[in-house]
Amino acid sequence: MNAPTLIHTDSCRSATLLQQALRHDGIDADVHDGYGLALVSVWVSLVVWCDGERFWWRTGWNAERRRNIYAWHPTTDPYRAARRIVMRYEELRAQQDAERRPPQPHTAEPQ
Repeated sequence: MNAPTLIHTDSCRSATLLQQALRHDGIDADVHDGYGLALVSVWVSLVVWCDGERFWWRTGWNAERRRNIYAWHPTTDPYRAARRIVMRYEELRAQQDAERRPPQPHTAEPQ
C-alpha cells in the first residue's frame, strides 16, 4: 500500500487568495511573506497567519489559562475563511467605536 502524497500549498499564494476574498467583502488587507509563513494584516489586533494549509487568527483571551484563543480555517476555502474573518473584523471595529465614543452626560431629574 502506498502512502498518500502530500500536496504542498504555497503560504503566500494562499494568503493572496484570502486577501482577494477580503477585498471582495470591502476590506483592504496587506500580505507579508517570509520564512515559510505569510501574514495577512487586516486591522489593529487582527492578523491572519498562513502556513499554506490553514489560516489562523486570534479571537480572544482566556483569562483563566492566560492564553490567546485562536480560530482556524483550511486554505482550501479562502472565501469562507474571509467571511469568518470579516465577522471578527466587525466585532473589533464595533469595540473600537464604542471605546472612542465620549461618555454621555447623565442628567439628573429634579426631585
